[in-house]
Amino acid sequence: MTQSFGLFEAYGVELEYMIVDRQDLSVRPIADRVLLTKDGEISSDLEDGVVTWSNELALHVIELKTTGPAPRLDGLGDAFHASALRVLQRLREHGACIMPSAIHPFMNPDQEFRKWPHDNAEIYACFDRIFDCRGHGWSNLQSVHLNLPFSGADEFGRLHAAIRLVLPIIPALAASSPYYAGRKARDLDARLRFYQGNSARIPEVAGRVIPEPIFTPDEYEERLLQPLYRAIAPHDPEGILQHEWLNARGAIARFDRDTIEIRVTDSQECPAADLAVTRIIAELVRGLVEERWSSYESQKAWAVEPLAAIFDQTVREAERALIEDTAYLQTLGLAGRGPTTGLDLWRALFERLASVLGSPKEQLPLATYAQDGTLASRLVRALGSAPRLDLMKETFRELVGCFESNRSFRP
Repeated sequence: MTQSFGLFEAYGVELEYMIVDRQDLSVRPIADRVLLTKDGEISSDLEDGVVTWSNELALHVIELKTTGPAPRLDGLGDAFHASALRVLQRLREHGACIMPSAIHPFMNPDQEFRKWPHDNAEIYACFDRIFDCRGHGWSNLQSVHLNLPFSGADEFGRLHAAIRLVLPIIPALAASSPYYAGRKARDLDARLRFYQGNSARIPEVAGRVIPEPIFTPDEYEERLLQPLYRAIAPHDPEGILQHEWLNARGAIARFDRDTIEIRVTDSQECPAADLAVTRIIAELVRGLVEERWSSYESQKAWAVEPLAAIFDQTVREAERALIEDTAYLQTLGLAGRGPTTGLDLWRALFERLASVLGSPKEQLPLATYAQDGTLASRLVRALGSAPRLDLMKETFRELVGCFESNRSFRP
């Protein structure tokens, strides 16, 4: 976003998907063959109407994002799906397709990872040199990013306070990564567990994933960004990575476009589900910013530790996590409840926010969630704790079909 927008005047959405072989579902590092202009040139950004295609670190991942700030989220699920079908047309020429969800369930990153070798290759090479990007947390993960704008220091503070409170429960809604390396993970959101540790060599990069309680741009620069740049400098003497996007917390300030980017949402099974999840997250953040259930002052008072504890639970157990912090529930407007599962919490939020979540069609993925739980739990229900590779491929082929027809996965 280059133009300045106030709170909830625009949205930026980014969806990451993996390219796989249509027959055996192995990763195919051919994103650059999709990102070709009419002149046959490789481009890191290729506009397709309101959606733009772009590259990521791994050559088997393609990102679809809003071309510019979207004034509303209505209809974006259909727009992303229509654009994805055009990506699929190009992939069919190479015997490939898109497989949704947040982690490839049997990829071997040590052997199969290929870095993007074109525009900005020096950035990816620097990350790889410092962190070794062959791990699952770098080369085998697909997420949804939501950019929410702010105008001025006060709006930044209010937005950051609200987002910090929403981050811990996002895995209870969006977990979709219960398998990796051909086996069931300990956590239902394995992507986020890997994400927590992928920059452990320099802890300042990701912190606790939940951002620190910082509520002005100046303080953010002084307390977070400058210490981060100092920590990376001995490993990055040329300053290649010393930009605000180096910050790998679950939500990061993007002062270059006056937004805060939420990064903890797993990719779902289809664009309709991705946008339904994105929309309720945005509306919950809006409700907190507008102080419907708790004051700005009370929201600012939350330290990292209690939020990180809830986040750790939902990463591990998704919607089955038991949230026992009644003060936290009260801050979200769920006063008077005892310990609440993630599923019951989100069901209550669906009911409360239903009038602002779009058309009945756009809310269908949330109905699937309310009945059957996260995509991670649905996959475990289909595959169990020790799935055979042939059954895993059969189930993920069904996910490919869900993506192509823009429907929810129901085992």
